[in-house]
Amino acid sequence: MAVAKPIFTSETFRFFRELGRNNRLTWMDKNRERYQTALVQPMRRFLEELTPAVLDLDDRFDTSGRTGTNFSRINRDIRFAKDKTLYKNHMYVKFQQSLPGDRESGQLYVGLTKDTVTVGFRLYGGPTRRDSLFTTIAGPRVLANPQWVAQQKKRLGSKYDSYWYTTVKGEWTKNESWPVDPENWKKIQAWIVRKRMKPTAALRATFPRNVTAIFRDVYPILRFTSLPD
Repeated sequence: MAVAKPIFTSETFRFFRELGRNNRLTWMDKNRERYQTALVQPMRRFLEELTPAVLDLDDRFDTSGRTGTNFSRINRDIRFAKDKTLYKNHMYVKFQQSLPGDRESGQLYVGLTKDTVTVGFRLYGGPTRRDSLFTTIAGPRVLANPQWVAQQKKRLGSKYDSYWYTTVKGEWTKNESWPVDPENWKKIQAWIVRKRMKPTAALRATFPRNVTAIFRDVYPILRFTSLPD
């Protein structure tokens, strides 16, 4: 039996560190091949490795491998951003489902940065809260079952971090807690439940298996907050 090999190497995280110090088009142009070998190709192999387990959870997840759907873009949209750097020094693999009304479900995700690996669930409300999943699905379900968030905290709180966002005077405000009060669900704009790890976690051959276990833990949150059935 062949011995499993790690998908990511230290070069992945070295690339992020050097990009952070050289966030310029000229540097990226010189390092395009390195970007492909250190980041893009491992990310695609990682997606392929995770796909069977993700589809076992729910065969409605999109696993097409498209940028935007399963991979975050490294190019930043700087048209309306205060930060005018050209590239993001992080990248995500994510799994989500298409919903009626050109909407998307919450996500199971893995994020890599120069010094951190995060794995878990996240749900963002979108441009208008009135039409968001927090208003149409998650909020009504929490109000109908006010103990549900507390139950998730009891189930997962010892292993995972939880934080959520509201907007105050047009600015996003982060709340480092579980949104257990049903009143929170009248204003919540985003919710993240995640496990944070050091980069060395991604350098182990067991990393895909560990990610799959985390996805199994947090999938019930995704289903409750964003799937119609």
